[in-house]
Amino acid sequence: MRGRPSATEWSTATARQLLARHGVLTREAMAIESVPGGYSAVYDVLRAMEDAGRVRRGLFVEGLGAAQFALPAALDVLRSVRDAEETPLAVTLASTDPANPYGGILKWPAAPDGGRSATRSVGTRVVLVDGELTAWLSRGDRQMLVWLPDDEPRRSRAARALASELGRLADESYGRQGLLVAEINGVSVSEHPLESFLAEAGFVPGAMGMAKVRRKG
Repeated sequence: MRGRPSATEWSTATARQLLARHGVLTREAMAIESVPGGYSAVYDVLRAMEDAGRVRRGLFVEGLGAAQFALPAALDVLRSVRDAEETPLAVTLASTDPANPYGGILKWPAAPDGGRSATRSVGTRVVLVDGELTAWLSRGDRQMLVWLPDDEPRRSRAARALASELGRLADESYGRQGLLVAEINGVSVSEHPLESFLAEAGFVPGAMGMAKVRRKG
């Protein structure tokens, strides 16, 4: 009967799992992982994997430390999305999802209204457009923090993609009647530039904000 794995076997298995999860593994990524010993527990294994040609080391993510390791396949994916596609890609994730780098690997941007900041708390969500943080949704989705580019056409591109993604969330809000947006960046949704894009995506104004009823079927 096989006994417990050795320290080297444990470190190797852990390093492989972290590489598969993050794609690019950095010291900062370990802040959201509960790994005994932190980055030092897998660093020697990562260097050995680099020497064997199984991972690559470099400065893949700007603004993070130099000790970055990545699987070759992950670098191929990064190169393939270097240039934005004609149709923006919007993705919604739980704020606590390891795939969300904000609030863990990357710092949250400053709160747009200078007040409440985003958090990696249970029940909250983020929307990334072309990989950039565009919105943080509070638990229940009624309050949002939104970050839009300053320049056009990137600003309208991100706003339209965000509104469309919120419309999709409303249509797929199983267990609820839809999605209601009451407040954006500390002000009523009617006072925010996103209002026209939400209307374009099927949201209608009401006494409590703008809502879209879940599509049947």
